[in-house]
Amino acid sequence: MRLHTLTLQAFGPFAGTEEVDFDRLGAGGLFLVHGPTGAGKTSVLDAVCFALYGSVPGARGRDRSPRSDHAPPDRRPLVTLEFTVGGRRVRIERSPRWERPKKRGTGTRVENAKVVVLEHSGGRWTDVTTRPDEAGQFVGDLVGLTLDQFCPVAMLPQGDFARFLRAKSDERRDSLERIFNTRVFRDVEEWFKGHANKLRHEVESAGDEVRSVAGRIAEVGRSTAPELPEELTAWAAELAAVTGATALDAVPVAAEFTAARDAALRALADGRELRARQERLAAARDRAARLAGHADRRAGLDVRLDAAERAESVLPFLRARDSRRTDLDKAELAVADHLSLVAGLPGIGPAVSSPPSGPGAAGTDAPGPEPLRPQEALRAAEQERRAELARLEHLRGDAGRRRALGRSVDELTARLVRTREESARLRERALSLPPRVESLTGELRRVRDLAGQVESAGTALAAAERRREAAAAYERLGRELEEAEARCRRAVDAAQAARERALALRERRITHMAAELASGLAEGAPCPVCGSAEHPRPALPSDGDLVSAEEERAAQAAADDAASRRTAAESDVVALGERRAAALERAEGLTPESARDEVGERARALADARAAAGEVRRVEESLEQLEAEVERIRTREGELTRLEAEAGTELESAVREHGRLTALLDAARGDDPGLEERITRLSGEADLLRAASEAANTRDGAAEEYRSAVAEAERYRAEARFADEAGVWEAAVDEPQRRALRERARVFDDELAAARAALADPELLAADGPAPDIAALAAGAERASASADRAVAWRSMLEERARRLSALRRELRSRMEGSEPVLRRYAVAEGLRGLAAGTSGDNTDNVRLSAYVLAARLEQVVAAANGRLLTMSDGRYELRYTVDKAAGDGRARSAGGLGMRVVDAWTGVERDPATLSGGETFFSSLALALGLGDVAAAEAGGADIDTLFVDEGFGTLDEDTLEEVLDVLDRLRDGGRAVGVVSHVADLKHRVTTRLKVVKGPSGSRVEHTG
Repeated sequence: MRLHTLTLQAFGPFAGTEEVDFDRLGAGGLFLVHGPTGAGKTSVLDAVCFALYGSVPGARGRDRSPRSDHAPPDRRPLVTLEFTVGGRRVRIERSPRWERPKKRGTGTRVENAKVVVLEHSGGRWTDVTTRPDEAGQFVGDLVGLTLDQFCPVAMLPQGDFARFLRAKSDERRDSLERIFNTRVFRDVEEWFKGHANKLRHEVESAGDEVRSVAGRIAEVGRSTAPELPEELTAWAAELAAVTGATALDAVPVAAEFTAARDAALRALADGRELRARQERLAAARDRAARLAGHADRRAGLDVRLDAAERAESVLPFLRARDSRRTDLDKAELAVADHLSLVAGLPGIGPAVSSPPSGPGAAGTDAPGPEPLRPQEALRAAEQERRAELARLEHLRGDAGRRRALGRSVDELTARLVRTREESARLRERALSLPPRVESLTGELRRVRDLAGQVESAGTALAAAERRREAAAAYERLGRELEEAEARCRRAVDAAQAARERALALRERRITHMAAELASGLAEGAPCPVCGSAEHPRPALPSDGDLVSAEEERAAQAAADDAASRRTAAESDVVALGERRAAALERAEGLTPESARDEVGERARALADARAAAGEVRRVEESLEQLEAEVERIRTREGELTRLEAEAGTELESAVREHGRLTALLDAARGDDPGLEERITRLSGEADLLRAASEAANTRDGAAEEYRSAVAEAERYRAEARFADEAGVWEAAVDEPQRRALRERARVFDDELAAARAALADPELLAADGPAPDIAALAAGAERASASADRAVAWRSMLEERARRLSALRRELRSRMEGSEPVLRRYAVAEGLRGLAAGTSGDNTDNVRLSAYVLAARLEQVVAAANGRLLTMSDGRYELRYTVDKAAGDGRARSAGGLGMRVVDAWTGVERDPATLSGGETFFSSLALALGLGDVAAAEAGGADIDTLFVDEGFGTLDEDTLEEVLDVLDRLRDGGRAVGVVSHVADLKHRVTTRLKVVKGPSGSRVEHTG
């Protein structure tokens, strides 16, 4: 992989936009990156890592955002890297997560991390992805290295490799695992350990399960389990056989009692059935007699239903007649209302405006002569007004122009007033702006000075917060320590009491041991002490009950638990005391109150500085706005002078035309206030005249429909056989009432049919006789049921006990057989765990599995490093891998496996790397770094790294050694590789002509190319 260009904006110490041209720097193969301490040399390398992987290596990537504190708040942090790998030219543009000021209002808004990946193909750049996760996958597949692998391979940080050279085996293993990705072998060790622990728990669990099953057998069989495991199987078999035989004997006895119960229950059921049939027969006779007495009421229902059906055929016509009568009355009222509205209008005589009167005019039942028809006069008056409206419509345009000219006169007058007022305001505003410009200039100088204190105020606040947290922890740990001491005292008292009780019970048991043995003697059985079958005077306890072995063991277990709790409580007291002392040291003697005051003071200082930083841009914008406003006022004053002259000319012309149109329209409006008012009045009168004419036509049609409805209603009443209309309304019944009458008739018929069917049922007729004694039958069935329930419960209890004992016997055998494979698996797993962990006797070198795998990689690294180390040390030093433990590896058997020694060819003595001098350590670690980079790149299978960086450490070398180291680095250029040396050593500037200088300043750093 070869780097071409790197562009940084608002990144790290670089506030502006800086570009690094790696093609120019790497043209000679070797280039120098130099500058004063803190200028940002390492930040250039961090930018390369950030562009590729979205993060920077080491603790710098976890501390804070890489955005520059020197940059303006609204400047976007951006890193752009262009490189070629495997013949593919790629450009990555990446921005971290940052906060920018809101475009409207105050406060900030968070901008999420963004990335754009482009590839140059076919003579143009094409998009690859804009998603961070896809970009990371693309870079990983293209380069073939992770961030942890890329940094040791391409960056060669000398401080890390110097520590690697002197590290203990465990620390060296952690570093190699990150580079070579062999964590899986350590996971295998952990898996073996966890698997062995799991099987150990299974072995313990299997024993607990066997004891649990034996305890359940003893509980079910009401017997005591033997102590020896080998006796459990025979004891369980015997107990199950005896219980099963007893259960079989109980079966016929329970069967006799259940047969007697069933016979008594059948007799009770037969008696209750006979009593029910007798009651149903009596109820049917009563119901038949009651319904026979209501026959007349049933006939009346049929008569009412017939009259209601006939009336229902006439009612629609009567209702239609009444509806027509109502419509006619409404039409007469409408005619009267409309004629009253047109009365008094010009051209409307009294005969037209008076409503009709006489027979039939108001809708009486007997129609009279035809009413007057005023429709012709109304239509003639309407047409006269419509004709005048047509003439007035031609003058609407002139009226509109007159109104528009009136508005124009008002607007032009108002515009002249506004123009003159605005001119006065602008002159007043122009006089007030110069003092404000001077004030804002001074404010800008003040906030810029205060904004430069953000970084120092943030550092002071972070230190104050750490002291505050430590002071609060000191106070909190003090309270926890008091509580822990109180718990410790209680645990000591409880442990002492439990121990005394266990000793007392043990002493009592020893004292009563003879009585305990005597309690187990049986008549005719030999004594376990003397062997005699006679026991004339067995020993008795002197005072109190006997103490059993279980009670003694329980008391001892309680004492052991109490002692463990006491030890744990004492450990808690010691640990809290140590933590409290450490917190006091971190707090630097401050109390929580004084620490909080200090944090508040530092926070206010930081807030003031940040507020000032945000105010800089606002004040700059305000100053720019004031200067722009002065220019706008000058321009606007000229425009207002021109607008005032134009408005005066337009106003004079509009006044003349408005007067001419006013005279023309006054002649056309007549006595009305205006032309629109006259048009509105005439249009309204024409509409009223048309409505009155249409109402008269509607009234005539309604009268004709009413006469037809009266004749049709009379014809249908006669056909339905009703003497008059009152008879129809008297017989009328609505549909819900008719349904109710039909339902009452149906219910009566159904009840009568049911009663007759019941009286004809032969089963009910056969039950006519004396009633059975239900109480006596129920008492006999209850006694038989109680006896049967007791017998069945006794049999079921024995059967259930036999079944459970048989199942528990099988479970016991299964548990005992199942524990054997677990024991064998545990033995195998424990052996493999010890072998992988390096603690087994079969592991002769006592090397862990992960260390064994990494040892092969370390041998390759040492071989690759020795070729360069021999050159740098003038043939004196050579590295050698060893499985022996180093001085700092600890006393554990498996602590070694990744050791390194330095062979001194001048003395022939092997030395610990810690004994090398500073310069010797530098070129040894450099050779180790170069070798590790070669092996790691080959191991990862990624692309070749054509741009390398060597970071610091050259200041420890003398002139000859520096020349040899540079000669080795110069050889790395073979094959077109570019090597960048990062250092602030002054002598290198004379030896390396192509340089990238990083210059720092109060407003941020910048880069300069040389050569």
